[in-house]
Amino acid sequence: MPGKHISVAVTNDLLTDQRVHKVCTYLCEKGNTVTLIGRKRKNSTELPARAYKTVRMRLLLEKGAFFYAFFNLRLFFRLLFSKSDIIVSNDLDTLLACRMASRLKRIPLVYDTHEYFTEVPELVNRPRVRRIWERIEERIFPKLEHIITVNESIADMYHKKYGKTIHVVRNIPSIKTGNEKKSRQELHLPEDKTILIIQGAGINIDRGNEEMVMAMEHLSNCLLLIIGNGDVVEDLKKLSQQLQLQDRILFFPRMEYSELMQYTRNSDIGITLDKDSNLNYKFSLPNKLFDFIHAGIPVLASDLPEVKRITLGYKTGHIVSSHDPKTIAAAIKKMMDDPKEMEAMRNNTKTAALDLTWEKECETLNKIYRALGAV
Repeated sequence: MPGKHISVAVTNDLLTDQRVHKVCTYLCEKGNTVTLIGRKRKNSTELPARAYKTVRMRLLLEKGAFFYAFFNLRLFFRLLFSKSDIIVSNDLDTLLACRMASRLKRIPLVYDTHEYFTEVPELVNRPRVRRIWERIEERIFPKLEHIITVNESIADMYHKKYGKTIHVVRNIPSIKTGNEKKSRQELHLPEDKTILIIQGAGINIDRGNEEMVMAMEHLSNCLLLIIGNGDVVEDLKKLSQQLQLQDRILFFPRMEYSELMQYTRNSDIGITLDKDSNLNYKFSLPNKLFDFIHAGIPVLASDLPEVKRITLGYKTGHIVSSHDPKTIAAAIKKMMDDPKEMEAMRNNTKTAALDLTWEKECETLNKIYRALGAV
């Protein structure tokens, strides 16, 4: 029977994590009391009002091994002394504290892994650190009963490794997401340019962003918007200056989802060019792909299995097989030079958006949380 107290844990600052926000909102709508626990960084801004309670812990460190150790220690004691009937761990970097607290309190644990964590590029070239995370995962994962991930490819990899049943809940926008659209003039964007957009909280290495910036040398009538944060944003700004592309590339800091989508809806082509440099990227299904579909804009995407399945399956964009900047530019020009196909792809996004909704993904959440008495 609904009415559970549910504690949800993440290591981010709660501002732009749309997947976790949607899950917390879903749990609240089912009559539960939800507390989302994360951290407050030096540059964190205030959170908007939400249906669930938020707790942001302050820590002296913001990254590195000691940060994760102290974060999990703080998280463990907060969970231990909080009223909780269910604990939800998001990603491996919260799992140790959540598992320990759930065992001591003898309450269920739901594990939502948003990526194939031990194959992220930040760990691939750091074997000692990677091995620590692998040991944590290998120790806990086989004992978990309720596991969720973001796509079929990652679910298959975890199933092959641990023999566990993995539920898939993709991070797709809600059909209720507002469709209001400001004008380009209101957003101070040019009316006479083809606008390309890169967006998200993962503007990191091996995502094809450097090559996209270099491709702008060959796209004189285009404007590239780069909105969000990540490890390579400052490098992209420097590269843009070195190539004297300041008039063709605009950078924006991360922003609230509703504000971000105003820029997305005013763009012509969405860009997602993750590389096949590690298993995590190879089998990724970026949130922005669904954002582009719900914004009604075609996409230029790299040749990755999950991305290709959606893009070609719904005929909402083109796939580019090379990360050579000239090849990327040529693919964009090809799209721009065929207005009939662009219009067809825009129409296809409308069909895809009706089929790809958060409400449909919640059918899987219903099965999981119904078994735990939270639905």
